[in-house]
Amino acid sequence: MKLDRCVLVLGGVGLVGAQIVREIARELEPEKIVVASLFRGEVREFLQVARREFAHIEFVGAWGDVFVRDEFSMERRLRLLQGRLQREKLYQDLFGSMEEAYGRSALVQLIQQYQPDVIVDAINTATAISYQDVQSLGEKTHDILQELRQMVDHQDLEGLDELGRQLEQLVSNLLISQSVPQLIRHVQLLHRAMSEVGTRLYLKIGTTGTGGMGLNIPYTHSEDRPSAKLMSKTAVAFAHTGLLFLMARTPGGPLVKELKPAAMIGYRRVAYKTIKVRGQPQFRYESKEQLLEGSLTLRGDSVAFSRLGKLHMAGVDTGENGFFARGEFETVTHIDQMEFVTPEEIAQQAVLEIKGSNTGYDVITGIDSSVMDPSYRAGVLRQTALDKLARIEEETGSHSVALGQLGPPELSKLLYEAHLLKLNYQTLDNVIQTPASDISEQLMAYLLQNERLRTLITSIGLPILTPEGNRIIRGPRINIPESIYHQVEIGEEELDKWARKGWVDLRPINIKLWQERFQLMGRTHHMLHTRGTSSVTIKTYLPETIEIGSVVAWIFNNSLHGYRIK
Repeated sequence: MKLDRCVLVLGGVGLVGAQIVREIARELEPEKIVVASLFRGEVREFLQVARREFAHIEFVGAWGDVFVRDEFSMERRLRLLQGRLQREKLYQDLFGSMEEAYGRSALVQLIQQYQPDVIVDAINTATAISYQDVQSLGEKTHDILQELRQMVDHQDLEGLDELGRQLEQLVSNLLISQSVPQLIRHVQLLHRAMSEVGTRLYLKIGTTGTGGMGLNIPYTHSEDRPSAKLMSKTAVAFAHTGLLFLMARTPGGPLVKELKPAAMIGYRRVAYKTIKVRGQPQFRYESKEQLLEGSLTLRGDSVAFSRLGKLHMAGVDTGENGFFARGEFETVTHIDQMEFVTPEEIAQQAVLEIKGSNTGYDVITGIDSSVMDPSYRAGVLRQTALDKLARIEEETGSHSVALGQLGPPELSKLLYEAHLLKLNYQTLDNVIQTPASDISEQLMAYLLQNERLRTLITSIGLPILTPEGNRIIRGPRINIPESIYHQVEIGEEELDKWARKGWVDLRPINIKLWQERFQLMGRTHHMLHTRGTSSVTIKTYLPETIEIGSVVAWIFNNSLHGYRIK
């Protein structure tokens, strides 16, 4: 039985994606290859050829925009931005509930449907996310705000409604066109879906954004240089690599690799053809003279110019990069310029990586081998710092537990709860053997008697939930729940959630949870002198006493699964 039964290729009819599909079919021969791309016509046309070439493999086509909810996957983004309801839905998918966005995502549904063993992502994600004209939107929004200020200053109320409508649309578009939130949500959805279906390997065909050139790159995608769009593309491309680096270090997910071509990718074909932009043919027009006075119209009405026929030219089709005339192609591929690499070469390396070969081109492995890891020296000095902190605490009669500057609030909550248990019961066994209700009352009484510790906890934003669960002791601010509003409604379900996330919870039900944790920690002690070094694992808690940092680290490692794997 073949290891990889199903392979999903995102962007599978693009310049690189198509060659990867062919190389996978030829070298790996999986049972099924799912070819996904933006346009239905392109997918169907490619699959006709692929099925003839590889008749023994099942090819399945999928199409649509994978960066939006399934409901919008067949819509053009520009059209979506025109409607207020659609903009609101895009906003909710980006900034709203992750759980709800996950259920609606076109990408998630695609992965759930086919449950691929391998995903090769040949979509130019950096371009798709960064080329949403944020700079122009920002400039237009700024101009309208200036105009609005002038109207208010002069009490000119005419036209405010229209100006407000324009401003609402621009601000909405600006919010949902931000690159980083889109990229983060995309990676979160992708990782969760792959973990859920058991995908073995995720291979990204990334980009440097500049074809391997530097800040001095003389090329853009038709805009003037220096290109803010191109720099945004590079920023997003390497932000994407950073998130993939994190994905590769997350337990329970797929293997993660990225190939980053650092040259122009070309080419698909050389041809003489009608020039098209966004699928529409371009035309030649009769030229006119214009006096340079008054204003200059940059984008005039084409109807005012006599059309001479479609624009034809011989050139090189470089896929997503565009159609280049001979002069452009000769310049960009010249030695010491961008030069180029072929899609077949990329496809060969991609398949080698899928097979498990070390090609030397995987960027994630390169970063992994270059980052500085924890050191022995730091481990020795750690204990020195801890010992000195303990001496200062004893000398000053203070409590060095948490300030909340290292989040999340759950960390501070757990540390203070562990600290209270340590101060009152010292060992794991004492906590386990004492009734939970007695511990609750004892901790409450202790806090009421120790004003310095009590006010320290409440002053950093942690309320103390009393054993009865109907009152809190608090300071001027509360960190959880997080809200942009000054007041929120209290419900029983919300109260439990808030207490878990960032309140010092003295209710017996929470004390029982601590007792269960301590029981699990204690079960590892008997192995320490019988199994040697193999007895010390992520599940091991070494001290007999309650050491608050070690306790909370154990919880993060074993209950919250927040541990490093490299």
